[in-house]
Amino acid sequence: MRIAYLLNAYPMTSTTFIRREIEAVEALGQPVRRFALRHWDSALVDPDDIAEQKRTHYILTGNKAALARDSVLTILRHPLRFMALLPLWWRVWRNANRKFVQHVAYLAEGLAFYRRTAALGIDHVHTHFSTNATTVAMFARRMGGAPYSFTVHGPDELVPGEPARLSLREKAHEAAFVVAITGYCRDRIAQEAPNDAGKIRIIPCGIDMDDFPFDPMPPESARIVCIGRLCANKGQTHIPPAVAAVAAEFPELVVELIGGGEDEPAIREAIARHGVERQVVLHGWGSNAYVREQLEAGRAMLLPSYAEGLPIGIMEALAIGRPVLTTRIAGIPELVDEGCGWIFEPGDEAAITEALRGIMRASRDERAAMGAEGRRRVEERHDRRKSAGALLAAFIAMSGKPALAKAEPAEQAEAPI
Repeated sequence: MRIAYLLNAYPMTSTTFIRREIEAVEALGQPVRRFALRHWDSALVDPDDIAEQKRTHYILTGNKAALARDSVLTILRHPLRFMALLPLWWRVWRNANRKFVQHVAYLAEGLAFYRRTAALGIDHVHTHFSTNATTVAMFARRMGGAPYSFTVHGPDELVPGEPARLSLREKAHEAAFVVAITGYCRDRIAQEAPNDAGKIRIIPCGIDMDDFPFDPMPPESARIVCIGRLCANKGQTHIPPAVAAVAAEFPELVVELIGGGEDEPAIREAIARHGVERQVVLHGWGSNAYVREQLEAGRAMLLPSYAEGLPIGIMEALAIGRPVLTTRIAGIPELVDEGCGWIFEPGDEAAITEALRGIMRASRDERAAMGAEGRRRVEERHDRRKSAGALLAAFIAMSGKPALAKAEPAEQAEAPI
């Protein structure tokens, strides 16, 4: 069986979980061919992401001439298939109510992707998020290409109105199966694509437990870590006022924000306005190793988000044995509750303040008990090897072919350009 992953912009600092999923599938004996539409437009930090970029074959970035040529050749060789594809393309474009030229590009990418995967003998394609990479995989499938599946994460792709704009119903109908990362996600997909609800499988995202050794005796640290892109959805602007409210009681408290993004100016302004320059620190993006080190040395993780799927960072913190302070949204309550942290409504600064006060007052034994419960839940539900095994089993069941023990020459060769 020959498997390909198709992503939009890849690799990205915020989606290292996809790279790790691919690595876990390969560790089970199944080589994976990596495709992406384009490079990420920011600098990569982690050495493994930099190496992954070199292993990835790009449809658009650096290959515009080849993209045009492959598209034209595919139309000339399969004119009837192309004509049969156009009504689906038209429906996707009208659903999106977005730029015409952009959707012409998706069509061209689908044609080129079909040609390249057909030449490689790809048996199945998997994508992440129900956005443009899945659109491309669907168009390639309609041209006679490999069956595809896709993982839906949320939050943006599941907010009211967005599934229709993304043609989620059409993508689920054309797909071999659909992966939901949580029960909440499964229910939302079923609402949007009720006729294909039977195709939905819950396969949680996972982490490598060996990378996050459990610490049964948490340190007497006053440092709390917040990991994620600096954006409105993450709610980091609520952190400075909450920290200011407990600063007199806990002058040693420091909250470190690891990440970058468009909300950095607003967060810095909030820090200055509340006078917590020493207690709320912006680090910028850090490598995976740096994130692990900070979680290990910290007291807890804080993530006051408005919109999430189920963040990998929460799994990592709980795996190490650190309580998590986060919001009651989407799939998060399926993992986090009072047994392993604090959970509150998004935007509730008073609740964030109380959670900070609670974690700072908690004894070492209380934090250790929460850490042990968090570790147990992650081992049970979010072990990357279990998730990769479930995903590979789904690929095999769909194709009827076994996993390859090693890459064959066709896997190693370049796709035609």
